[in-house]
Amino acid sequence: MAGLELLSDQGYRLDGRKAAELRKVQARMGVFAQADGSAYIEQGNTKALAVVYGPHEVRGSRSKTLHDRAVINCQYSMATFSTAERKRRPHGDRKSTEMSLHLKQTFEAAVLTNLYPRSQIDIYVKILQSDGGNYSACVNAATLAVVDAGIPMRDYVCACTAGFVDETPLADLCHAEESGGGTSLALALLPRGGHIALLQMDARLHQDHLETLMEAAMTACKGVSKVLDEVVRQHLQVVSALTGE
Repeated sequence: MAGLELLSDQGYRLDGRKAAELRKVQARMGVFAQADGSAYIEQGNTKALAVVYGPHEVRGSRSKTLHDRAVINCQYSMATFSTAERKRRPHGDRKSTEMSLHLKQTFEAAVLTNLYPRSQIDIYVKILQSDGGNYSACVNAATLAVVDAGIPMRDYVCACTAGFVDETPLADLCHAEESGGGTSLALALLPRGGHIALLQMDARLHQDHLETLMEAAMTACKGVSKVLDEVVRQHLQVVSALTGE
């Protein structure tokens, strides 16, 4: 990113945020009546939609059935119009497959699958607009959709990115910061117990810096958790008012 100053001398980023400041998060639950659970989220300019079906009987091969817990099936995709590049994005491409696997691992750590033996839970997530932190937006949208479906979890699972610019840890990276050449990591956290559901890092990082970056990501995840909790409470108030309870 030659010539682009990611962090000013006054400590401000490209979009005017401070180093530890999150992008604005807006979310809605119950956006699709046909699904068991659904949610839409905006983290800055990154927008994601999540839909949940299940628990239901395992479809397809019976060999996938687990006798003591539910199978979690995750599918990630990006809309053709989600980035400035207008290229076809087949569902089975390597990046989508990798992201689907990461989401599956994340929600296997959070959902109480043992309550639904011999069944399947489907989580479909689509990026509608991409501006960095795609994995994080998908996890946060899917968490709200799972809650909307009434599926019990150990805790909210909240995700956020963090990276280094000029030895300063930044939280919740936008696309320009992610592609700026520095090290970044994505963290999915169950905030109440501090359990890490998934940690992903795509570049090398000196171990002396790892703790600082992890702290920045964990603090950011806890901030996201408060926002998601508020969204769930507001949705519950609306549903209660509509049903007269």
